Amino acid sequence: MINYSERIPNNVNLSENKTLQRALEQWQPSFLNWWDDMGPENSTNYEVYLRTAVSVDPKGWADFGHVKMHDYRWGIFLAPQDGQKKITFGEHKGQDVWQDVPGEYRSTLRRIIVTQGDTEPASVEQQRHLGLTAPSLYDLRNLFQVNVEEGRHLWAMVYLLHAHFGRDGREEGEALLERRSGDADNPRILTAFNEKTPDWLSFFMFTFITDRDGKFQLASLAESAFDPLARTCKFMLTEEAHHLFVGESGVARVIQRTCEVMKELGTDDPLRLRAAGVIDLPTLQKYLNFHYSVTSDLYGAEVSSNAATYYTNGLKGRFEEEKIGDDHQLQNSEYTVMDVTGEQILTRQVPALSALNERLRDDWIADVQAGIDRWNRIPAKFGFNFRFTLPHKGFNRRIGMFAGSHVSPDGHLLSEAEWTHQHSNWLPTESDRLYVHSLMGQCVERGKFANWIAAPGRGINNQPIDFEYVRFN
Repeated sequence: MINYSERIPNNVNLSENKTLQRALEQWQPSFLNWWDDMGPENSTNYEVYLRTAVSVDPKGWADFGHVKMHDYRWGIFLAPQDGQKKITFGEHKGQDVWQDVPGEYRSTLRRIIVTQGDTEPASVEQQRHLGLTAPSLYDLRNLFQVNVEEGRHLWAMVYLLHAHFGRDGREEGEALLERRSGDADNPRILTAFNEKTPDWLSFFMFTFITDRDGKFQLASLAESAFDPLARTCKFMLTEEAHHLFVGESGVARVIQRTCEVMKELGTDDPLRLRAAGVIDLPTLQKYLNFHYSVTSDLYGAEVSSNAATYYTNGLKGRFEEEKIGDDHQLQNSEYTVMDVTGEQILTRQVPALSALNERLRDDWIADVQAGIDRWNRIPAKFGFNFRFTLPHKGFNRRIGMFAGSHVSPDGHLLSEAEWTHQHSNWLPTESDRLYVHSLMGQCVERGKFANWIAAPGRGINNQPIDFEYVRFN
């Protein structure tokens, strides 16, 4: 169970380690100052119907109720410890998992934890203004739930830094609150987390696609030989599932609404649909292309000696490592990657150890595709033959084999001139973004939804759809 009587709710017996408890209690006011400065705008007095973790048992871990976000009980929750657990991959396979950081991996583990930790406050900062244009109370509540959970995931990483990295860890914990998404002088570590999230379509695409990268990164860290990191990420994954739901169902409701209007008007003409105040399906495809390609870069280069080292040393495994039927050391295995040679995109075999980024990207792509298959049932249900598709892996990439190449969504290499001539057919243009932005007016009357999005199939925690999810006090 989680102890909510303590200043910092936790299930790690924090009160037994006074030094650590004091350090985190000193960090807490800085976190709350950051939340007040950079968290959801103008939301200080709102009471939000939020879920709060009360246990780490998957069967009954959350409690729902109206809470002011500033009073949300952020804390430190690790999945239960398994005293018999062994390392499942790499050169230490078969040994006991580590409860402390081995000296030789100290700086690498710290960098992994800081990079993951930095994405959490970054996405809160990116989404800071969205509440002002929420399409419904239901959606506003979902945004705030995502925000407070990103805040708790920051706590999870800061706990690891404080507990296991001494003064260095404390300094990194402070720095996590000092960087700012999109700041020219002190930006967030990863490029995708410095992009703006200017509208709700971008937010839904981000939570569907980019939070799914979070799922796969967390799942690979949940395999780590460093047991406190593995147990932290396991519980974070429980919360991450809701973020993916918000994104996938959000876009699905936009598609649903557009298809309803296409049926009513008997047209798929984007201009007529825009005149009717909905987002035409080709524009949704462009947003999908953009978010997919930007997020793909988060996995890093296809061939990476760092990824090989992380795996061999037991720091970061593969997605669902224990379900994979191989030797879990990969000394003699190969993996297929794409490459650009002259005028052609080819595939080649490389050592599997060096292709672990690409393998994780491929697992993520399969998961994104499954969501898109579900989206495609909506136009089909209305009798339209429009299908959403994922662009080619090399499309609009800045990192890895395709950096510096121009690849069309269907996988053709293009010249600079061809790309310049055609890319506005594939990526959101300024006028596309302005149109989507023009739809963003706040709609917070109970049970009402903005014209461009359909109501959900059901409410949160079995509440009615017209429930008072947010109380504006």
